[in-house]
Amino acid sequence: MIGPDPSSPPGAASAPFPDEAARAKYAALLERLRPLGRAAVAFSGGVDSSLLLCAAREALGEGVLAVTAVSPLYHSLERRSAGEVAARLGARHIFVDNAVLERSPARFNPRDRCYHCKLWGLRAIGEAARAAGIAVLLEGSNVDDLQDDRPGFRAIQELGVRSPLCEVGMGKTEIRALARERGLPNWGQPALACLGSRFPYGDEITPQRLSRVEKGEEALRALGIEQVRVRDHGSIARIEVPAEAFGRLTAPGVRERLAERFRELGFTYTALDLTGYRLGAMNEGARGGSAAEAAP
Repeated sequence: MIGPDPSSPPGAASAPFPDEAARAKYAALLERLRPLGRAAVAFSGGVDSSLLLCAAREALGEGVLAVTAVSPLYHSLERRSAGEVAARLGARHIFVDNAVLERSPARFNPRDRCYHCKLWGLRAIGEAARAAGIAVLLEGSNVDDLQDDRPGFRAIQELGVRSPLCEVGMGKTEIRALARERGLPNWGQPALACLGSRFPYGDEITPQRLSRVEKGEEALRALGIEQVRVRDHGSIARIEVPAEAFGRLTAPGVRERLAERFRELGFTYTALDLTGYRLGAMNEGARGGSAAEAAP
């Protein structure tokens, strides 16, 4: 295997170049897409949907439309990434409003919040696709996603949306390797996850709370830490970063500046979670929960 690309962004996940098995899956992906003629891609700006859009552009040319749903729940970094990747691929790209917080139970953060978010987002994207005369909608789940109990998959199935990366058996490592080989700028981008995953179940999610969480995470990324979460517990901001990054947060001067920034954002207390970043953290205090059910 060839080593990591030295031009990859700081903190990016390493990925080898794809092996023959991954390349064979990509070829199979193109073969599945070509007969469609025209298709819309639910395009978040993450690496999975970016590789899917890349393949759809290669297979369908001008017959592909990238559609990005916009909501306070979605990280602005992904929106910027979506614009950059679509422009690099020369794909037609539009943004649509996803009014999930205003019109669905997701605002009150039920345990199946992911179902409502996915349902409303795909509905909005599907409406935009049909308005453009496109009947087929594709989304970027991969086979590694199937290992988790994710309520969002139910929405995908209910709406009849196709998941071509799953259909060809493609996993996350292969996706990153193929994205890197094709020069996609976000191949090493850490998973950002819906900002709703920063709140305990049952807490009301508002645009104001989402904004302060996103700004808090921006302050942490400014320190060169890529994998960050700010969990919003009302007056308390609980920071999750990898254990090896603890020293950056507690360095003289940095700790004080971070505490002041989080006070400006409306948090009374700022806490560093000594367990560090991990999946499913918001489920740990919920009875009957499992780490697989929580968003990252």
